[in-house]
Amino acid sequence: MSGDVTGGSFPLAGDLTVTRMGFGAMQLAGPGVWGPPRDRGEAIRVLRTVAELGLTHIDTSCYYGPSTVNNVIREALHPYPDDLHIVTKVGFRRNADRAWLPALSPEELTAAVHVNLEQLGLEALDVVNLRVGSAAVGPAPGSIAGPFGVLAGLQSQGLIRYLGLSNVTADQVAEAQAIGRVVCVQNWYNLADRRDDPLLDRCAELGIAFVPFHPLGGFSPLQASGLSEVAARLGASPHQVALAWLLHRSPNILLIPGTSAERHLRDNAAAATLILPADARAVLNAVGG
Repeated sequence: MSGDVTGGSFPLAGDLTVTRMGFGAMQLAGPGVWGPPRDRGEAIRVLRTVAELGLTHIDTSCYYGPSTVNNVIREALHPYPDDLHIVTKVGFRRNADRAWLPALSPEELTAAVHVNLEQLGLEALDVVNLRVGSAAVGPAPGSIAGPFGVLAGLQSQGLIRYLGLSNVTADQVAEAQAIGRVVCVQNWYNLADRRDDPLLDRCAELGIAFVPFHPLGGFSPLQASGLSEVAARLGASPHQVALAWLLHRSPNILLIPGTSAERHLRDNAAAATLILPADARAVLNAVGG
């Protein structure tokens, strides 16, 4: 495979365009997304390779580590290239037991935005995603007007350029849109689990980016067999085929696969160059059917 590993680009806003292939920085933290990287030098090489490959979308949060991932990003890449855009998340915190706990009060959200700014060395955050629901179970119904309104207020102060959502329902997206512009939605979605197909399609209609997290997980043995069959035929890995299918699924999908190894980063990025013939797409479409 050779060619453009960026997967093309997508405009989050008129003055903010990112490559469709990006990088999720969560795995740069230690085991359990806790503590420093296993190999700090390798983590820095990974991030610098992201920039070298021309990938312009990095996803992170101050609660990854906590704090350590943002600090490594700053060490590796600051001052940032003009076209590099860092997307952060708020709405959770970590405690001494390494649990993931909701942190949605106005005070917690405001503090998290300021912590991300300080750790990343920025005066304004390009995009801040409001992360709601359960860290383990998924989206939960209910109003998000309060916390989203807090972020909209911080946006009006110039601390945030654009707002996004993570782990949300379609109703919550609509509710947030009535308060302020939503430029991206980050939800669980992959080849094997397409429960969010209607939300993905609605986001496409609205010009909102859809950013799957866990884009490579949840395959049953039967599903994995179909994926492996296509991968073998195309001379690619199953992970590369699963990522390529997502890029083919809809032009508003942005990918942020994560890794702590430079070799795996390059393998993931190469998925953007993979062409899926119609018969291969038909097999893959049946995997999640």
